[in-house]
Amino acid sequence: MSILKACLFLIFGLVITIGPAAAKIKVVTSIKPVHSLVSAVMEGVYKPDLIVTGASSPHNFSLKPSQAHVLEQANLVFWIGRDLEAFLVKPIVNIASNARSVELIKTEGLNRLALEGGHIHAQHDHDEHNDHDEHSIFDAHIWLDPENAKVLVKRIVIELSAVDPDNATTYENNGNDLVTNLSRLTEELEIAMSGLGGRKFITFHSAYRYFTERFGISAAESIVVLPEVLPGADRIRKIRDKARRSHISCVLTEPQYESNLAALVTEGTEIQIGMIDPLGAMLEDGPQLYFSLLRSLAESIRNCLLPTS
Repeated sequence: MSILKACLFLIFGLVITIGPAAAKIKVVTSIKPVHSLVSAVMEGVYKPDLIVTGASSPHNFSLKPSQAHVLEQANLVFWIGRDLEAFLVKPIVNIASNARSVELIKTEGLNRLALEGGHIHAQHDHDEHNDHDEHSIFDAHIWLDPENAKVLVKRIVIELSAVDPDNATTYENNGNDLVTNLSRLTEELEIAMSGLGGRKFITFHSAYRYFTERFGISAAESIVVLPEVLPGADRIRKIRDKARRSHISCVLTEPQYESNLAALVTEGTEIQIGMIDPLGAMLEDGPQLYFSLLRSLAESIRNCLLPTS
């Protein structure tokens, strides 16, 4: 009996010592670059969920029931903002009502570029949101500047630590390491993009100014103004004429959209067609995706402007 009592006492003591398992926080992210940065900060703790997977585009995305369920369980939702992920505006209010919504484009300290031509990516019900503030006048592709990514990482660390203080030290350490690696990435890309300042190219849509302005290059034109609206024959003709006059040597299309538009622009010319991806559609999700994404952008632009053949 004494041995049995001792065993029971030991088991009971272990239960008291270990206590109940800590509840995991549920973190949801919108697009792959955001998911990558959040994953890197959360590495060794938990893995965040991702909404816009594969080659889908946030510009025309439709939420699935399974994804709505994920949002319903969320403690934290990281997204760029309503002008990029318009599909999340109502679900965050109605489905993820218990979660803290972190609209990253509103992060202090970001380098935010005004939208060219004053357009916005999506039209919203302003009566519902009752706001005409700064989120509708800035280009939403903020993640394409690695210096902006450093600012976002610091915000992500703060938000995660507030919701999950038990792991705040891990978040802070991961964030510091990530910022250091992002600084190295900036230096690496500055070297990779050097010597391309005088060369012009055309993109599918105006999404790359954060990248091009950071590294001293520029796109001459975009095929579409809004990704949701396909260009007419008149716009295609004007872009083709501009490409010829400006000695454009390269058009970069995207995996999320119709590639035949690039073929129409380059028809009857010797202009090269390349592929560029601002979201990492073909890259493996996770902490390293962001770095692979920006390296891929640099490689795609350089290869298109300086073909080896």
